[in-house]
Amino acid sequence: MSRSRKSLTGRIWPNATALVLFVVLVFPVYWMFNTAFKPSGEILSEDPVWFPTSPTFEHFKTAVNADNFWTLVRNSVTVTVLAVGISLLLALFASFAIARMRFKGRKGIILTFMIAQMAPWEVMVIAIYMIVRDADMLNSLIPLTLFYTVMVLPLTVLTLRSYVAAVPKDLEESAMVDGCTRTQAFLKVIFPLLAPGLMATSLFGFITAWNEFPMVLILNKDAEAQTLPLWLSTFQTAFGDDWGATMAAASLFAIPILLLFIYLQRKAVGGLTSGAVKG
Repeated sequence: MSRSRKSLTGRIWPNATALVLFVVLVFPVYWMFNTAFKPSGEILSEDPVWFPTSPTFEHFKTAVNADNFWTLVRNSVTVTVLAVGISLLLALFASFAIARMRFKGRKGIILTFMIAQMAPWEVMVIAIYMIVRDADMLNSLIPLTLFYTVMVLPLTVLTLRSYVAAVPKDLEESAMVDGCTRTQAFLKVIFPLLAPGLMATSLFGFITAWNEFPMVLILNKDAEAQTLPLWLSTFQTAFGDDWGATMAAASLFAIPILLLFIYLQRKAVGGLTSGAVKG
């Protein structure tokens, strides 16, 4: 077999595998949006309808007109943005200290963050519920925001630590020689170079907090204090699940994540890659 033919064969298999994986991963998303635009008769048809013959927005109207929809949108946006913002602020200083400074217990702190990232949060549900109940903060967004912050923080710190470690110390030292304090050197030199890492961690934090379901189900029983993930389970009728409205609601729920991922895609992938292999 000639070298060119071997090279062609070597390219075909990876591309074919990537195409198959793409179809497998994207098909559920396509089917969700496809079902959201189908008339009810086509959704329950015995033969699959690959493209809606008469696209309709009725299911989206049903979803948007559901009780407390805009209140739940506000709740989800509030807890997600606050959790991501607080975790990024804390992680910036923590990652800088871990990456640049040498102090007693440093390795133990890194190990603690790794364990916290791997530990299943579900095992602490009862303890968290009792603490929030005793503090008389059930049906409040404050405990949710704090929980989401703690849930996102470990990976945020570990990712930014690796990214800070990848920035040459010479840049920081040069700024300090020119008269900057350590804090000024961090803000003026290192911080601008952390944009890809910040994009990656903020995207991860947004997805994690936006999709979280069990904790809000346990802590917030009041319908007006819940978030959008619980709202997705409410579309039922006397005849069973309203699949059209459910898929429309799921589409609306997924759109912010899709838009954010498209906007941050290049920098987020670069940040995750750098954070994974450096440091």
